[in-house]
Amino acid sequence: MTTHSMQESPDAGWQFDNSYARLPEAFYVRLNPVPVRTPQLVVFNEALAGFLGLNPDALKGEEGAAVFAGNRIPEGAEPLAQAYAGHQFGFFTMLGDGRAIVLGEQITPQGERFDIQYKGSGKTPFSRNGDGRAALGPMLREYIISEALHALGIPTTRSLAVVTTGEQVLRETALEGAILTRTAASHIRVGTFEYAAARGNPDDIRTLADYTIRRHFPDQAAAGNPYLALLGAVMARQASLVARWLLVGFIHGVMNTDNMSLCGETIDYGPCAFMDAYDPDTVFSSIDHHGRYAYGRQPQIAQWNLARFAETLLPLIDEDPQEAVSMATEAISGFTDTFRRYWLAGMRAKLGLLNQEADDGALVEELLDCMHRHGADFTNTFRALASGFLPEASVFRAPDFKQWFERWQARLKRQPDAWEASRRHMNAHNPAVIPRNHRVEAALAAAVERADFTVMNKLLGFLSQPYQDPPEQDGYHLPAPPSAQPYRTFCGT
Repeated sequence: MTTHSMQESPDAGWQFDNSYARLPEAFYVRLNPVPVRTPQLVVFNEALAGFLGLNPDALKGEEGAAVFAGNRIPEGAEPLAQAYAGHQFGFFTMLGDGRAIVLGEQITPQGERFDIQYKGSGKTPFSRNGDGRAALGPMLREYIISEALHALGIPTTRSLAVVTTGEQVLRETALEGAILTRTAASHIRVGTFEYAAARGNPDDIRTLADYTIRRHFPDQAAAGNPYLALLGAVMARQASLVARWLLVGFIHGVMNTDNMSLCGETIDYGPCAFMDAYDPDTVFSSIDHHGRYAYGRQPQIAQWNLARFAETLLPLIDEDPQEAVSMATEAISGFTDTFRRYWLAGMRAKLGLLNQEADDGALVEELLDCMHRHGADFTNTFRALASGFLPEASVFRAPDFKQWFERWQARLKRQPDAWEASRRHMNAHNPAVIPRNHRVEAALAAAVERADFTVMNKLLGFLSQPYQDPPEQDGYHLPAPPSAQPYRTFCGT
């Protein structure tokens, strides 16, 4: 068994400044990852490493394997497991990092701060009955999907490396163990505030709120009511984020409050997937039996989660409880309009509408209704419209679709910009390639069953330039062939 060494080679480029570790110890437990037997680096994000100020050459091979397995702790790191709570499918639970450890906060050459976190790094005091480990397949899924969202321009945690551990994890069967290293602007969640509130110490909530403002929302510190301003700023980021998910057909799958990052990044890639045929009721998660986190319900769930966040801030918003509730309720009620504004702006971009008309929302809704009725592919429909011609596929030959197309063409002619400007705008906002579920599964199967990472690397190459459409991408834009079995995702814990 490998044991911890307190230092790796000095040229790796680590620059830690661990502000979260200076918070009261109610918010975390200090501990090292549990060492693993024979770590092997199987995926390494060299571009991300370079952005973080790390030296990719120093972290390849055995050195990187030891560091990204948690067997070797870099100098300046202060490993800790964070405490938090969460509403999981609507039910409140006290939680915490049961299989994750934040190594520390890396300061980039640009002066930005990013958490470096291990996922699958062994038991912690929050593990409950879990083993604290992770299997290779789910860790690779998070790597693929998080990097795809980043390339699509959607705020997200990112994946730096995956190592195999040389040990098995027992789920329904014995699986190959792995650890993911991910980066995040922070891991402060709605559930972090719920944890502080449940402990009943108002000073802890204020300390956490002040820290969150300093780290992520410094402009709100000077507001007349900084805690109400914090709520508004978090709400705006979540509205923008969820709108961006919907604009590319992404379904998070498990929008529990412990999976809502306050800085507005997509976090936790368990049962996530991308929609093929447009249907607002689409659910992929095997555990979402009632469609709580369906594609079309994601805005409402975001608002529900924000209401839970607002509840934790009430003592800070105003000393009078009734006044605090009134102020928070007014702020949260603005979510619907804020979300709609972001979503409609994104839809205008997808349809090449470079100015605004009052009926644009209705035009978008009519298109989505047509797509739903005819089972049209979400991604390919928008991409095809950028040609300016009625696409050849049979779905576009339906009378209702033809009528919509004519209304859209008339709308385009009413704006001062030429069609070429609209076409360029559409191609910049409608991806040609998304992580199609069957492509992701093929990449995971090759890696997990045959230790063949070439399929995954090829897929990652296409996903890194989603708005380009070169000929060699042929096939990567196609949905899966028809199957009798609906696609299902699993949370991987």
